[in-house]
Amino acid sequence: MRRKEKAMSTEELFEKAREAALFAYAPYSGFRVGAALIADDGSVWTGCNVENRSFGLTVCAERNAVFQAVAKGRRLFTAIAIATLDSESPVGPCGACRQVLSEFMGVDAVVFFGGTGAERVTTTIGQLYPFDSLHELAR
Repeated sequence: MRRKEKAMSTEELFEKAREAALFAYAPYSGFRVGAALIADDGSVWTGCNVENRSFGLTVCAERNAVFQAVAKGRRLFTAIAIATLDSESPVGPCGACRQVLSEFMGVDAVVFFGGTGAERVTTTIGQLYPFDSLHELAR
């Protein structure tokens, strides 16, 4: 029987995102990002941004974390933390990441992000991506 894990705080999840950002491959932008995602079974999945000299082929940290989890059979996530190591201020997910996150997270799923400074932002997918057709159709 699987032991139930202690619920992870947003700051603990953010620390996992910060650790993931250390592995980012960002030679072109110098902007390292890490993400940590909690699946509905309590497992944590991390990802970092991986750039390419053809910028369109770059993959963001958030999508990297989602894709790794989906490749292992996870399909529903309850929270994500995003850490930007090269910005003092919080930087939210890009539009493509918001779209992908909305595919696998409910409107009330927590999105927590910050930079190297003390400021953090706590919001939800529904607030970041209002009027998402997938969620609107589910009503």
